[in-house]
Amino acid sequence: MSNKTGQKLYKKAKTLIPGGTMLLSKRPEMFLPENWPSYFSKSKGCKIWDLDGKEYIDMCIMGIGTNTLGYGNNEVDEAVLNTVKKGNMSTFSCPEEVELAEKLVEINPWADMVRFARSGGEANSIAIRIARAASGKDKVAICGYHGWHDWYLSANHNKGDDLSGHLLSGLNPNGVPKNLKDTVYPFHYNNFEELLSIVNTNDIGVIKMEVMRNFGPEDNFLQKVRDLATQRNIVLIFDECTSGFRETYGGIYKKYGVEPDVAMYGKTIGNGYALTAVVGRKSVMEAAQTSFISSTFWTERIGPTAALKTLEVMDKIKSWDIITKQGEKVQKQWESLAKTHNIQIAISGMPALSTYSFKSEKAMEYKTFVAQEMLKKGFLASTNFYACTEHKDEYISAYFDALDEVYNTISNCERGNKNINDLLEGPICHSGFKRLN
Repeated sequence: MSNKTGQKLYKKAKTLIPGGTMLLSKRPEMFLPENWPSYFSKSKGCKIWDLDGKEYIDMCIMGIGTNTLGYGNNEVDEAVLNTVKKGNMSTFSCPEEVELAEKLVEINPWADMVRFARSGGEANSIAIRIARAASGKDKVAICGYHGWHDWYLSANHNKGDDLSGHLLSGLNPNGVPKNLKDTVYPFHYNNFEELLSIVNTNDIGVIKMEVMRNFGPEDNFLQKVRDLATQRNIVLIFDECTSGFRETYGGIYKKYGVEPDVAMYGKTIGNGYALTAVVGRKSVMEAAQTSFISSTFWTERIGPTAALKTLEVMDKIKSWDIITKQGEKVQKQWESLAKTHNIQIAISGMPALSTYSFKSEKAMEYKTFVAQEMLKKGFLASTNFYACTEHKDEYISAYFDALDEVYNTISNCERGNKNINDLLEGPICHSGFKRLN
């Protein structure tokens, strides 16, 4: 494999950076331990080049879902470069943040005000601070993944691994103050009775949830949550950092006709440039003025500039329709290919953020094998596909031509004709959080 330079650098990184990377989801161990290229030299469209100059088609996580317009979109990059030339930072604030706030209120007509940050975790923490200040209550009911900050991870002080059903398992709350125990209460998606019990037995001031991740609402679930929040004077927050602008021009809540009091957007909004937004009703957002929420680099100019141009391009080409259509194609072809090879898989996620798992005792071995073999064929691939507008039909077709051979081998392993452990060229990939040696 042409990835020696990246692996060599990663081994060095693990001696200098605790955990090896800044983002758990980018750890090579999550894909192909000891053989993942790890670092890129350049990216464009849906392609990435590693440090050895080898080109790959990214049929994997596309920067963890940040680049729905593809890597290095010309219009967005041109706007950013013009900003760099004019100056990114000064003693004054940038006018783009006012224009962007106005645009986001236009996209979310139920909202009145906006605060900006540069990461999803920050946006979630800002939203919680504001909502707690507005409600006058500390306790929060949550459903979904909402970042790494103390307020969220404190849920694992309650009974143990309470967050295991919310994207990541095995998250140790080490370093999170233990007196935050019993301030955050997780509930399961579509389980309204569980949420109602939490609200009835605790002084809940905030409900924060992802509108959807792997599947949508059933039995009018979202409307029931909205009605409960309204009846009990609870602030309802929708975390759209992942789902926003994937199926609609704005939050996926639009698809279900249920409006929150506060919503957060991230990932897609700047097409790879750092910008996140907390959008909300004035009655809630004004509480920000009663608390201290402030950071120097929330005032830089590149983020708002990139977001304004990204929103313009999205609206012009209807990017959410394109990525949904391509995601649907991939989901259908996964299903068809698995059926052809008599492999059992479970597909989930909105089309633009598709994922699947092998229904087998050797699921993680097969996932590792997919990454290993597809890498040889020039694809970054795992058991997921985050769509962008640059994922043209020709790339999807080539991907499935390559995956067909890999599935055939997995099928032989399932039938006992081959042993998957004999085919792996390194360790099995990780699932969830693990401490690195």
